[in-house]
Amino acid sequence: MPRIYLETFGCQMNELDSELVSGQLRAAGHSFTDRWTEADVVLYNTCSVREVAENKAWSRIGKVGLHKKQHNPDLVLGVIGCMAERDGRDITAKHPQVDLVCGPADLDKVPMLIDGVLRDREARYAIREYGRKPRPAGEPTSRGGTGRAEVGEPAEDPLERVDLARPAAPQSVTSAGSPASAYVRITRGCNKKCTYCVVPNTRGPEVHRPPAHILGECRKLVDSGVREITLLGQTVNHYHYDDAIRVTVGGIDQPQVGATISPNAGNGGPLPTFNATTTSFAGLLAMIHDELPSLRRLRFVTSLPRDFGDDILRVIADRPRICRYLHLPVQSGSDRILKLMNRGYRVADYDDLLRRVRHFLPDAELATDIITGFPTETEEDHRKTVDLIRRAGFKNSFIFKYSPRPGTVAIDRFADDVPLEVKKRRNAELLAAQAEASAAVHARYVGRTLQVQVEGVSRRTRKQRNAAAPGSAGVQLAWEAPEETVQLSGRTDTDLIVMFDGPEDLAGQTVDVAIGRSAPLALFGRLVGTPILN
Repeated sequence: MPRIYLETFGCQMNELDSELVSGQLRAAGHSFTDRWTEADVVLYNTCSVREVAENKAWSRIGKVGLHKKQHNPDLVLGVIGCMAERDGRDITAKHPQVDLVCGPADLDKVPMLIDGVLRDREARYAIREYGRKPRPAGEPTSRGGTGRAEVGEPAEDPLERVDLARPAAPQSVTSAGSPASAYVRITRGCNKKCTYCVVPNTRGPEVHRPPAHILGECRKLVDSGVREITLLGQTVNHYHYDDAIRVTVGGIDQPQVGATISPNAGNGGPLPTFNATTTSFAGLLAMIHDELPSLRRLRFVTSLPRDFGDDILRVIADRPRICRYLHLPVQSGSDRILKLMNRGYRVADYDDLLRRVRHFLPDAELATDIITGFPTETEEDHRKTVDLIRRAGFKNSFIFKYSPRPGTVAIDRFADDVPLEVKKRRNAELLAAQAEASAAVHARYVGRTLQVQVEGVSRRTRKQRNAAAPGSAGVQLAWEAPEETVQLSGRTDTDLIVMFDGPEDLAGQTVDVAIGRSAPLALFGRLVGTPILN
């Protein structure tokens, strides 16, 4: 069977998609390699949300395409994910060496597409016979869950079978940081229509998976040794599944299309679509926590600040194994810019959410996303965002310079009128403000002992190994350990990064670390005691 090289660009959702695709391909008998030059099939799982990730993908496609043309015409080159959905025709026009394209809604077809290309090297044949022709750029996806069938027989969502057929344990330690961590999807797609975002066009409408399927998937992972699960969705706090309209196809309950929800930010109440037969996101969190006592940590990303109810905060406060970490993308500190972005809330609503989080979860840590240089952004708008960073106390912020994305509303509606040099300056000022905030957050933990789940060797150790440098000397531990210790990296339940020296076989374990010093992006400490029984 052919060997496959699969590289992922972009977000955690793409990482999970790659894991599911690799599971399908392994089940079909394919093997994998870490070197694309040794592969028979090269797949790139692409992202269109950020320009940097997209440019990296284009570079890789061009490099492999040239290698195929000059040295290995039998190499199969495939592009999957959001770029394939949005730019399918452009990809094959620019790079005729590409053999197949497959968007996020058709990932169940990847094994058949590869099989088709391997049987007949003509890419057009594979696309015509086994999948759809790529959609024109900007054309929305048509695949999604059904919820309720209005006419004829209910349609099946084939991607649900892909999720349900995932391997019992992550196939790669890159899945969520360590072999003890895994992602589980609870929703796909998005209905929110933020003007800068391409996700509704590339991943389709919002659909919510049946809670029994999610719980079963989590149980399978926990039984296989996974200790930490992160629930994924574009807006996880809008999760809802109504048992009264459940539809079953082929013995499998189908995902349900998400409703468009009117903003009710600031009141802390439940979403208006909830009723006695509906499982809410708060209910899903409680179910997973209570039904799986062996699961040490339950995380989730990402939440829309709009409609983040107190019911979710109460569930987290009452259940100790749900992590006290919230990723709440604000995007801007200016009401005017938020309105142009179609975010559905005001800065005052976001401030109220922060107040409610601090009330219910005083020990929680927060992170956010910010876009600087959005069209028409003024110095006043920018200064309001800087002020928000300074008062919010985020442990970190993911800050991006705005770039027009094909397929978004903003690219057609607004001129990209903020000069690049201005974007760079504002980006630097936001990073400086966040560095001060991060340093203050981390400094509070010096002198404390924290529980840390070990993800593996640190980036510093990996660089030293790549440079053939000796490992760092470590502390002597109280339990039996390999002679050599290296710098390890792990995370607390509040998502703080902790560096410490110890034996490499601690990966996946939970340990106590006494914090000795802090930096804006990490804490540094030493191991104390013995590993916590997992």
